[in-house]
Amino acid sequence: MNNLEKIQNNKSIKVKIKNINLFYDNYQALKDVSFDIFENEITALIGPSGCGKSTLLRCLNRMNDLIPNCKINGIIDIDSKNIYNKDMDVNELRKNVGMVFQKPNPFSMSIYDNVAYGPRTHGIKKKQQLDRIVKESLEKAYMWEEVKDRLNKSALSLSGGQQQRLCIARALAVNPKIILLDEATSALDPTSTSKIEDLINNLKKDYTIIIVTHNMQQATRIADKTAFFLSGELVEYDKTENIFSKPQDIRTEKYITGRFG
Repeated sequence: MNNLEKIQNNKSIKVKIKNINLFYDNYQALKDVSFDIFENEITALIGPSGCGKSTLLRCLNRMNDLIPNCKINGIIDIDSKNIYNKDMDVNELRKNVGMVFQKPNPFSMSIYDNVAYGPRTHGIKKKQQLDRIVKESLEKAYMWEEVKDRLNKSALSLSGGQQQRLCIARALAVNPKIILLDEATSALDPTSTSKIEDLINNLKKDYTIIIVTHNMQQATRIADKTAFFLSGELVEYDKTENIFSKPQDIRTEKYITGRFG
């Protein structure tokens, strides 16, 4: 089970997940999940479909609040604040914890307006300030050189890989602390996937990144730590190299060697 003593390092804990149980009506999707996520690292959540990894990811910015009859108990601390406290500002939480989904979902507006959307929502109106945020966000997403001469073109004119990087730039524009990526490359070709993996690796120096992936090779390429889920339980959590080379639980070994899942 969770073996935090083995993986503690000098980095500070960004997210502390403690005894999380989540129910959709009478179905329990997460079962007493506890582990820590470290600052400026990439943490991968792996496991077969329906194991709870995307459900846990949505707990981190309270997206599950939008699902009827969803009940959650336990504690999730981000920067030592329990995000499920009644006084938590959920809009502020979602500003600090950005999310990028499986399929690119740019808004039906210009490239510029997609990136400026979040800052405008949070009260930034000055064009000079918006221009700077758009440029910096697109630079961080490795897109500025590709789109700087067509910022007023529709975002829907971009390729799938470019659209996904635009969605990352849109998330970065509100200056989050954590970025959640839910199967963010599964709909993309290998070249676009490689670009986004390079981007994610570069972003971790400034952000804490948590990814859900079915692609175990992707986890080995970019994740510092990996958590393996099965039937709503956290089976094993460790440094990625340990999960894939010397797993402690036979269920982890069976999954990563393709014997189930």
